[in-house]
Amino acid sequence: MKPYTLEDHLKHSLKNPKFRKAWEESEAEYQVSRALIAARLSKKISQRELAKKANTTQAVISRLESMSANPSIGLLQKVAAALDLRLKIQLV
Repeated sequence: MKPYTLEDHLKHSLKNPKFRKAWEESEAEYQVSRALIAARLSKKISQRELAKKANTTQAVISRLESMSANPSIGLLQKVAAALDLRLKIQLV
């Protein structure tokens, strides 16, 4: 018997219109969180170190990474600059 994976569960769940709507509404936050985590890990710095460079707190970085925040563009620019990156917003 084939194991039931997270991808299998997601594929099945996306057939539910309410779930699909919620999934699509959270896509932007997920992409920001994923990009932030990847950038921080590639720089090999902790949340605390990133927070210090961005002149914010570790709790703010944690909330950004866990999708528990509704950040301003200014905050995202500040965090991007602390990672020696720039913020790029794209409508598709």
